[in-house]
Amino acid sequence: MADSFFVGKRVLVTGGGRGIGKGIVLRLQELGATVFALTVSDSSFAELQNIPGIHALQVELSDWDATRAAVTSVLPIDLLVNNAGIFIGEPFLRTTQESFDSIMTVNVKSILNISQVVAQSLIDRKCDHGSIVNLSSVASKIALKDHTAYCTSKAALDGLTRSMALELGEHKIRVNSLNPTVILTDMGRQGWSDVAKAGPLLQRIPLHRFGEVDECVNAVVFLLSDQSRFISGAHIPLDGGLLAT
Repeated sequence: MADSFFVGKRVLVTGGGRGIGKGIVLRLQELGATVFALTVSDSSFAELQNIPGIHALQVELSDWDATRAAVTSVLPIDLLVNNAGIFIGEPFLRTTQESFDSIMTVNVKSILNISQVVAQSLIDRKCDHGSIVNLSSVASKIALKDHTAYCTSKAALDGLTRSMALELGEHKIRVNSLNPTVILTDMGRQGWSDVAKAGPLLQRIPLHRFGEVDECVNAVVFLLSDQSRFISGAHIPLDGGLLAT
């Protein structure tokens, strides 16, 4: 069972201070895992420190060496969720070098960095149940207006996911991505409350609604667990059928 699978496991979740990441952290803690939640926010760090069974780490993911040191400090890690990501909305012709570099650094480069540290430790330990889940997006598959850098970063993340799955498979480490559409976190509800903005996208989704945080959490738990032990290198859409249209 997935529930008993997590008892005693050590799990690292990036972007664990709010939204989807916080939901993943709390669920894994409920399932008996020892959870290390990485966040950059002072307020999230303070809040996470007060939850039993959760160990908060604070680091800026754009700092390669500091991130590497933070992850190394909590090894061994059995399971990894690369959830952290940023969004800067700019149209193609006005996408700046600074915003493009920032998005690629956090959404792709930091995942390479963190995953290298965790995967090498799993290999050294000869662990036979390693699983890494990368939070991607349907934006890796479809173009969205004013999302040039973001779409590019998520497409790159899907490519990274496949490469990781190919090279880490021989070490019994599975790597998959979860590709959601809009998920109704507090920020998501605020950002998509405008009917004029949300309506056109909802019309493209066969289920005619956006996703809930617990639906995203459930999918991550499945991909981490041994219930998905023959799934690797996959990009799992969580989109209400959007990519089918």
